[in-house]
Amino acid sequence: MKSFFKYVLATITGTIIVFAILFMVMIGFITATFSNMGSKEEVYVPSSAVLYVSLDHDIPERTSPNPWESMSLPGYGEMKSLGLNDIISRIAAAKEDDRIKGIYLNPTYVNTGMASLKEIRDALVDFKSSGKFIVAHSDLYTQKAYYIASVADELYMNPEGSLEFKGLSASVMFMKEALDKLGVEMQVVKVGTYKSAVEPFILNEMSSANREQMTAYLGSMYSAFLENVSEGRQISIDTLKNIANNFLIRNADDAVQYKFIDGKCYKDEVLSKLKERLEVDEKKDVPAVSLLDYNKDGKTETKGDRVAVLYAYGDIVDGEGTEGRIGGDKLSRELRKLRRDDRVKAVVLRVNSPGGSALASDIIAREVELTKKVKPIMVSMGDYAASGGYYISALADSIFAEKETLTGSIGVFGLIPNLQGLFNNKLGIHMDEVKTGKFSDMLTSFDRPLTEEETVVMQAEVDRVYNTFTGKVATGRNMDVSAVDSIGQGRVWTGSQALEHGLVDGIGNLNRAIQAAAAKAKLKDYSVRYYPTQKDPFAELFSTSKERIKMWMLDDELGEYRQHIEQLRIVLKSSGIQARIPYRVEIR
Repeated sequence: MKSFFKYVLATITGTIIVFAILFMVMIGFITATFSNMGSKEEVYVPSSAVLYVSLDHDIPERTSPNPWESMSLPGYGEMKSLGLNDIISRIAAAKEDDRIKGIYLNPTYVNTGMASLKEIRDALVDFKSSGKFIVAHSDLYTQKAYYIASVADELYMNPEGSLEFKGLSASVMFMKEALDKLGVEMQVVKVGTYKSAVEPFILNEMSSANREQMTAYLGSMYSAFLENVSEGRQISIDTLKNIANNFLIRNADDAVQYKFIDGKCYKDEVLSKLKERLEVDEKKDVPAVSLLDYNKDGKTETKGDRVAVLYAYGDIVDGEGTEGRIGGDKLSRELRKLRRDDRVKAVVLRVNSPGGSALASDIIAREVELTKKVKPIMVSMGDYAASGGYYISALADSIFAEKETLTGSIGVFGLIPNLQGLFNNKLGIHMDEVKTGKFSDMLTSFDRPLTEEETVVMQAEVDRVYNTFTGKVATGRNMDVSAVDSIGQGRVWTGSQALEHGLVDGIGNLNRAIQAAAAKAKLKDYSVRYYPTQKDPFAELFSTSKERIKMWMLDDELGEYRQHIEQLRIVLKSSGIQARIPYRVEIR
């Protein structure tokens, strides 16, 4: 008994000590957080400095308030990242900043889509128009990294490094066989020959229609990719195609031979070249500031007429949504606010979404239509504005996309899992129930297949939603419904293809959409304001910190493969009829 009490006392004492230590750590953590939140001073920029740009971090559509950014979690490193909006605005600010003499571009793995990459590249081209230089260097160049680096005045790589230039590819993960082994049947009701979002669950390879559309839009993206590299390096497109098709560049020597780079050198040699440009003593460090830290963005004008930029990025979901997901209720409420705000004379809806809930998309589209009756509303498309992303765009005054944007995908589907084989044959689980009518358990019992009557009902609803979708596109784009249907059927188009088919009005970035909105509203002097208004960093700390840490850890463990897990989770959690692009295309 004595030893028992000794053991209990030791356990209690140990628990108290652990909690005390955790409490002290938490106090230190919160203190550091508040300290970081309070430090908003402009970062010191030396005179005759270079702006260091790597882009080797997550690039969301918009920078989120992050009180953790200058902190590190053990094993996970720093948590800094910068949104596309701030990357572009900071490069623009550096162009006008007399202290910044040039850019040192050091990309390797660039984690964003091709349309966003084009916007960054355009910002770098504009930076060069000031007469300032861009020098690029990397130990290795992925295709996205080289695409960005090809804008540089001087382009170098490690003598033992590698450079990828072999053409673009896109793959789809198919899970039917795995689901069959688990005893899971995915029941599909859809409209659209090309609506292939459901294919990974019911096939083991692409359908001929899906292969046709993927080949077409990947070829369109490749043409835009080659066009920009050709312009940057002064190499003909035919030569670039030959180099890629025959995999002629594998190392630094090959890259020099085919004029893809200006020379081989190690990092210290590049730094010496920068010192020479800046007229800095060889014994001193290169005066530099990182794009992640540089914050000379200029002050936002708060008086007078405004053009509002409203961000809509992520999957479209019912309700309020979360960070990185477009909630139908939340975004429609934001549109109502902007419509009623007399200071806001025009609206630009910035869409970067593969779609999602058809119902939420329709709710948002209604608010776009109502806003259009009161003031100009333009759409600027990012990497994706497809299916539900196009649904919420179609009724705007004008739509602008990049050549590389994936859009269209006008089609809908319903996906209903039948887990009977898993429950009965694999797990030995059986269910029974009573009901008041033959449809009482429709879409709530996943332990049986749909009946023939239920399938008819589902198909009728999917057809109805598709007819609504195509009708609104026809209204917004001033087309016949039959014409919309002919380019609809779930088919995905690039921005340049969409322009040919009348789905967008012009090729251009966010700034072009802002200028078009201001012109339609007949504004000369105006400020640009960004919405939704972002939360206080303290509120963000407690509302999204758990989710962010989880995503950071998944990224660290799974890397580029996390997207497949995330896509599967999103589709399986989705309810109701969906207007969603087949998959996210990762260009390699």
